[in-house]
Amino acid sequence: MAVQPLDMRAGTEAALARVVLVFGAARLHHAYLFANRRANRMKVLVHDGIGVWLAARRLNSGKFAWPKNIDETLTLSRAQFDALVLGLPWQLVGEAGVITTL
Repeated sequence: MAVQPLDMRAGTEAALARVVLVFGAARLHHAYLFANRRANRMKVLVHDGIGVWLAARRLNSGKFAWPKNIDETLTLSRAQFDALVLGLPWQLVGEAGVITTL
């Protein structure tokens, strides 16, 4: 999963175009995350083998924790991704999806 900036008004086609521009193609069974500058909204583009879908998430309070370098490509485990989407401290998720420290 890679964190990349994208206009939050963008739809599926614009998000897919951004993925293709940055990565060359949307890879099967991969998720691509896009965040706003305030870090309280994100969109996820997924290529599931049938097509692509785009989902949005907005936190009512708090912020998503993104890398400090926005040009950085970041790989998350499934447990980390699940925690991130819920707004939990995904950086602290260890084996078996357990958050080890708060």
